[in-house]
Amino acid sequence: MSSQSNRVVIFDTTLRDGEQSPGASMNLEEKCRIAALLEEMGVDVIEAGFPIASNGDFEAVNAVAKQSREAIVAGLARATKADIDRAAEALAPAARKRIHTFISTSPLHMKYKLQMEPEAVLQAVKDSVAYARSKVDDVEWSAEDGSRTEHDFLCRCVEAAIAAGATTINIPDTVGYAVPDEYAALIAMLIERVPNADKAIFSVHCHNDLGLAVANSLAAVNAGARQVECTINGLGERAGNAAMEEIVMALRTRPDRMPYETGIDTTYITRASKLVSTVTGFVVQPNKAIVGKNAFAHESGIHQDGMLKNAQTYEIMTPESVGLNKSTLVLGKHSGRHAFRDKVKALGYDLGDNRLNDAFKRFKDLADVKKEVFDEDIVALIDDQLIRARDRIKVVDLAVVCGTKGPQTATLTLEIDGDSKTTTAEGDGPVDATFKAIKQLCGATPRLQLYQVHAVTQGTDAQAEVTVRLEENGKTVNGQGADTDTLVASAKAYVTALNKLLVKREKTAPGDMGA
Repeated sequence: MSSQSNRVVIFDTTLRDGEQSPGASMNLEEKCRIAALLEEMGVDVIEAGFPIASNGDFEAVNAVAKQSREAIVAGLARATKADIDRAAEALAPAARKRIHTFISTSPLHMKYKLQMEPEAVLQAVKDSVAYARSKVDDVEWSAEDGSRTEHDFLCRCVEAAIAAGATTINIPDTVGYAVPDEYAALIAMLIERVPNADKAIFSVHCHNDLGLAVANSLAAVNAGARQVECTINGLGERAGNAAMEEIVMALRTRPDRMPYETGIDTTYITRASKLVSTVTGFVVQPNKAIVGKNAFAHESGIHQDGMLKNAQTYEIMTPESVGLNKSTLVLGKHSGRHAFRDKVKALGYDLGDNRLNDAFKRFKDLADVKKEVFDEDIVALIDDQLIRARDRIKVVDLAVVCGTKGPQTATLTLEIDGDSKTTTAEGDGPVDATFKAIKQLCGATPRLQLYQVHAVTQGTDAQAEVTVRLEENGKTVNGQGADTDTLVASAKAYVTALNKLLVKREKTAPGDMGA
């Protein structure tokens, strides 16, 4: 593909760079679920992880490689043989595979991080790309901190990487420092000056530290880049990455200024956003573009009047175009298994018989206590079930005594590695008492960094969705739980976070996690 093509490759790094967000750890099953959905929606390249970072990362990349058929599966590797070997091993089962290798090229990074002279870095580029190309046919090379790299040296590195066999050249704005016209000029300069530039696709990977990741990415596309690296919901380190949904919908909505297309089926966007939010525990802000709760809400009287007369007065895209359908009450306590199965399928879930039976039972329980069961309720119910499928710690029973006169108490039963344990704890309020009971049973002492509650739907009988963030020895995790009882949802969220901490304790990652 040349820079003249109008096709933009979508490279999703939710499973790699997205997971580097503090607290956004995902287990193997969750990564595979997200990868399957990304492939279904038409993502071209799925960066599944950093295989040498940990056994967990290796296993995740390997599992995604085994299940993917259409999408290219990429594994990240530093410019070392050990990293590249590990990536090649993890990617071995993939029908289509890519090794993504990188090294820093800016004066600041070379001097203080790598402690290498420029000529040594240039040689490392040649050696690492050539070695990766000996393992796979598809090699991507990234110049970490590329936007702050001296132009002459960057041109030499890019030329060397292409000559050594790189088929994609990525120029990251690693620290989110660039502005659109500057970044576009950098991409245009490389395409013009590098002699063999026509032999590779130019890619961009922008961080959002100044809120410019999407703007920079689109400016680069206009300048000739034909791959954009992005994440669902803009998940990523620090302020995050370019949001895939914003990139894709901007290209779709403004072909007059950006006559480019992607292979993404945009009707999957809302579903992907909800899945990533549920798995990571990162709640999407209400005013987030494309996927925020308020993205298609119109409260102003003037706006509502215009919408009633013609939706295009205030909507530049339809809710249906991103897979957002108006919530309607279609199921209740008298609904049967067949109707429930059809609804679950329509919502995009493919559950086996055992999980479907479990979900149906939980739906019936919900319908008994909630008059109106909306699509969002079923999504929350199923996601809550899937998140907890392999948890070592599970909430069995919770009884709370609370009110204006203390002390508040919580009597809690947990199942821990198959054993049932019960305790009663007092606290300053019912949530505090519940969390203290969990700590007593699990022997854990993490620090609570965030406790957040929001309603899944409207009404006093709405399910509560609770997000909890815990920190232990520098490791941060998020957990989510949903239930019509806010305290039960709180207990589920805290326990989910604890389960993720158990995974985190087993992971050891190298200090340099890439662009």
